[in-house]
Amino acid sequence: MQIGTFIILVYMVTILDEKNSIANKYLAELRDVNIQCDRLRFRKNVERLGQIMAYELSKSLDYEEKEVETPLGSAMINLPSDRIIVASILRAGLPLHMGLLTFFDEADNAFVSAYRKHHKDGTFEINLEYVTCPDLDDSVLIITDPMLATGSSFHAALDVLAEHGKPKETHLVSLIAATDGVSFIQRMHPDVHLWLGSVDDELTAKSYIVPGLGDAGDLLFGEKLQD
Repeated sequence: MQIGTFIILVYMVTILDEKNSIANKYLAELRDVNIQCDRLRFRKNVERLGQIMAYELSKSLDYEEKEVETPLGSAMINLPSDRIIVASILRAGLPLHMGLLTFFDEADNAFVSAYRKHHKDGTFEINLEYVTCPDLDDSVLIITDPMLATGSSFHAALDVLAEHGKPKETHLVSLIAATDGVSFIQRMHPDVHLWLGSVDDELTAKSYIVPGLGDAGDLLFGEKLQD
């Protein structure tokens, strides 16, 4: 798939709004400047999309046949067999994380505090201040952040989480992505599967997605002071 001047490897990317579903309604409300001022609704829509992402992602997992006893006999059913770890980039990833946990309720959890440290010349670097993570060996790792702009935060999170073991699969879940961020992650981490709500073509000079939806963290939790 080619978007603008960027080529996306479609076999490693799932984009929700390529097919019509109720997810389109929640994505539209996240983008709508007249609706997103309702902070509770914004958080709820992010959580809802996390649930939808979890359902779609669950189709790619490994399953084992199990026997389940009922009051009248037994039934055979295929159940997920993977050990799942849901990781979030703080702070914006939290509602998306909780949406995924609604479905993957037995998952272990990891958290990475990664944020943009802006400089006066308009550039920025990714600062990592805190990481908590279980053993990742042979797990299915799902990393969440609502926005995939340049891909720098995801890249930093993937690098630091690699110190805690080697997952058998890694998935990134994001709601709004930029094409150059997608291309960057695919170039740096070609084995990672991306689950995206929608993909936009443009980034501003300060690396904000256009049309995007604004600053997801501020819309979720309020504006912050930053050095």
